[in-house]
Amino acid sequence: MNVKSDESVGISAYTAESTAALLRNLIDYAGLFPPAALEMPSAVANYDAYLRSEFSWMLGRFIVPAGRLAEFEGSLAQLPDLRDAARETQARWGLSVLLGADVAGDLARLRDYQSRFAAVHSPTETRIESVEVKITTPEDVTRISAMIPEELEAYFEIPLSSALHACLAAVAACGRGAKVRTGGETADKFPAPAPIIEFMGLCADANVPFKATAGLHHPLRSVHRLTYQPDSPSGLMHGFLNVFLAAAFVRAGMGRAHAVELLEERNANAFHFDSEGVRWRDHRLTSRDIAGTRQNSAISFGSCSFMEPIDDLRALHLL
Repeated sequence: MNVKSDESVGISAYTAESTAALLRNLIDYAGLFPPAALEMPSAVANYDAYLRSEFSWMLGRFIVPAGRLAEFEGSLAQLPDLRDAARETQARWGLSVLLGADVAGDLARLRDYQSRFAAVHSPTETRIESVEVKITTPEDVTRISAMIPEELEAYFEIPLSSALHACLAAVAACGRGAKVRTGGETADKFPAPAPIIEFMGLCADANVPFKATAGLHHPLRSVHRLTYQPDSPSGLMHGFLNVFLAAAFVRAGMGRAHAVELLEERNANAFHFDSEGVRWRDHRLTSRDIAGTRQNSAISFGSCSFMEPIDDLRALHLL
């Protein structure tokens, strides 16, 4: 990873601008989910600590299932100095709530949480900002979207299958967002690059924002253990830099064949960050291109680890 820098201060301010455009609020914290699968108190305490850390600018929302909102509320109340912490970072306590098979019941739990929490705490201490839900058909999108309050962002997890085009068309018609699963705890859960690029291209064509989830713990495409168990098998995992730079290049007009190659890129030195943006091979993005993609198109990814991606970025001298 080639980054221009001043030896006396590390990465220079002008380079930090381009990387910040890519990384700001990028990582939604999903510590409750495998392979970390933390207990609620630990996940809540971690998120609180990350909010206070020097890398808080990279932190997105806290991911919680609707069925565990009451448990979340209880763990949050146990944090020391909750009110002082919330005043310092009140805009950052955003939640993204996962809806299950009983969408109506989960939305009722969401409303109940909002009303209870508003009565006890300042509404800005935690705020449900979005919901996420798995679907299999375009009819699911239309039906469920009508149930979700318009003020909430909604991301529909769409299978990378023959239903992709129709489901994304339904998402676009409803003015909602999409979600793509990029990995899991077994090798077969990691989709090939081509379907991911097809998903990105369709989202870009239809102006559908998307988020990603699973398997993106590391910046670059590489082989890692698939879980944190010592006997875990290893597999080839997608890199989050590959994914989000590919999304920005696709949005800027890159052909899908080149975008697939970018998603497959494993060489850190193929990416060059400078004062104006980033270059991969003969392709160039400005910092404005990147920021526009992150704001309007490629929103974030869910990860059960926040520090693992940061540690890898530091090893690449990007932080």
